[in-house]
Amino acid sequence: MFAQDFPLSLTASICFEQLYNGVDGDSASSTELYALLSSLSSVPINQSIAVTGSVNQKGEIQPIGGVNEKIEGFYQICKIRGLDGSHGVMIPVQNIDNLSLSDEIVDACKNGIFHIYAVSSIEEGIEVLTGVPAGKKDKNGHFPSRNSKCPCI
Repeated sequence: MFAQDFPLSLTASICFEQLYNGVDGDSASSTELYALLSSLSSVPINQSIAVTGSVNQKGEIQPIGGVNEKIEGFYQICKIRGLDGSHGVMIPVQNIDNLSLSDEIVDACKNGIFHIYAVSSIEEGIEVLTGVPAGKKDKNGHFPSRNSKCPCI
């Protein structure tokens, strides 16, 4: 889907399909792919959002282990450094049912001080991280201009 209309010389290595028992695998593989897409597109990633989740060959985000601990840990770091409403964590949508967060984090989310984004695909995640829609090809095979902003943020 990405970088199809121009020659691309790139060497990168990302490990896919490490899902064995529902939550096993490489929790950073989606993050590695977002970094590559950001570099290819020259669109910066919002550094106030932490990311976790593995990705398969189809671009689908897979569930991870330790979701509560990861959110709690990032929240505490942000709290120490000063929460300003821009901070959050992006998690696999499949992990929503596993959430059991402290009342402090739940309140911070309700008050818009901290955010939890649940995504199911790389396209959804890159939109959250960049504010730019991943886009879909039109009938002529072109993607929309990257100047349009993501409606989800």
